[in-house]
Amino acid sequence: MAWNDSERPTPRASINTVAAILPLLSPPAVENAGASLQMPFGLADDRHLATRAWQLSLLLAILPLALAAPAPVVVKAKRSEPAPLLTPRGSTVIPDKYIVKFKQDSALSLLDDALNMITGDADRVYRDAFRGFTSTLNETMLSSFRDLPEVEYVEKDSISSISGVVEQRGAPWGLGRISHREKGSDTYVYDESAGAGVCAYVIDTGIDDSIQDFGGRTQQVRSFVQGQDTDNNGHGTHVAGTIGSNTYGVAKAAKIYGVKVLDGEGNGSNSNIIAGMNFVVEDAKKRECPKGVVVNMSLGGEYSQALNEAAAALVNAGLFLGVAAGNDNSDAGNYSPASEPSACTVGGTAVDDTRYADSNWGQVVDILAPGAKVTSLRPGGGEATMSGTSMATPHVVGLAAYLSTLEGLTGTQALCDRIRELAIRDAIVDQPQGTVNLLAFNGATQ
Repeated sequence: MAWNDSERPTPRASINTVAAILPLLSPPAVENAGASLQMPFGLADDRHLATRAWQLSLLLAILPLALAAPAPVVVKAKRSEPAPLLTPRGSTVIPDKYIVKFKQDSALSLLDDALNMITGDADRVYRDAFRGFTSTLNETMLSSFRDLPEVEYVEKDSISSISGVVEQRGAPWGLGRISHREKGSDTYVYDESAGAGVCAYVIDTGIDDSIQDFGGRTQQVRSFVQGQDTDNNGHGTHVAGTIGSNTYGVAKAAKIYGVKVLDGEGNGSNSNIIAGMNFVVEDAKKRECPKGVVVNMSLGGEYSQALNEAAAALVNAGLFLGVAAGNDNSDAGNYSPASEPSACTVGGTAVDDTRYADSNWGQVVDILAPGAKVTSLRPGGGEATMSGTSMATPHVVGLAAYLSTLEGLTGTQALCDRIRELAIRDAIVDQPQGTVNLLAFNGATQ
């Protein structure tokens, strides 16, 4: 166990034992005799040396016994109130599984000490942008961790999901829409730089990186779903295709990396999603991304403080983060990571410039993009048409990659602000009051 200076134990039992013994080390008879008799200097010196030798030998004999006295048990100070226990609103909670969030300035040694308290291994350990761990805990262990001063809060782990329904085949109208001020064009106009030098991460169901339309620029790099390493759903491949495939992509020269956090049904635990975000922050440091890094999260669930804080940590690391507003036709402020203020939250539109019927809305929405009946790639090759804010988000993330190369901008705030600045205003006819009416536009045409 590593000790902080304030926690380092003082072996008071051993010191007190020695202190109690030291007065006994002077034989009274010898000292008294030396004090009462007037002896010659030589004899007195000999008697004094003998006394000191006797004291030293006795001290050496008993010192090991004194120091062997048991050290006191050091009990860390408990907080005045337990750390908050949070439950994501309306979510499907995973029984007895908790995300224990440590204060970001807490020492990693304290996290290691906490991990040593767990019976068995933690499911996930977060040491980077988001600090803490996820584990199955009984009531006793849960209470113990909530009492630790370094714990910020504990949140019940829950399920987040994709949103998007496979529909009939159709044309990729979205590319035409984001490159023209008027609806109806089937031509995509863009600068030839096309996102070159940018790394785009897709945190989703995975990517089929064998598809030729990706041009060899895509790699499935990590899975946090046990026993599943490929895109066995199709959602992640579709999203990646909209970001940067040759036929359907906004940024046709960007590199794309897949991080699988959702299973074949499109579901995943928040703890795995947080692990995926932490992984992206660290993995991006090892990649050649001279024009910056953008991240797509076309997923979400009910409000989760842990998920939002992990998203904020990713943004604070200097990456652009685009997140889907959600598909419940309700206030996006009730969902995560859509409600995270520092992320760029994307609502959906339809081909006729109406709001995508199921798109969430509200003050947290930053920008709108094509989301209904969007055609892109599917695993194994070919194309698929899906609808949802999941499809709108990669239009914006692809646009962020495009602008990163074209204008040299990086980071969520700078890029989201620029995308909003370029956007077509008041193009959507039925946008709810209090929600932005800004349709993504790349500025390539007048």
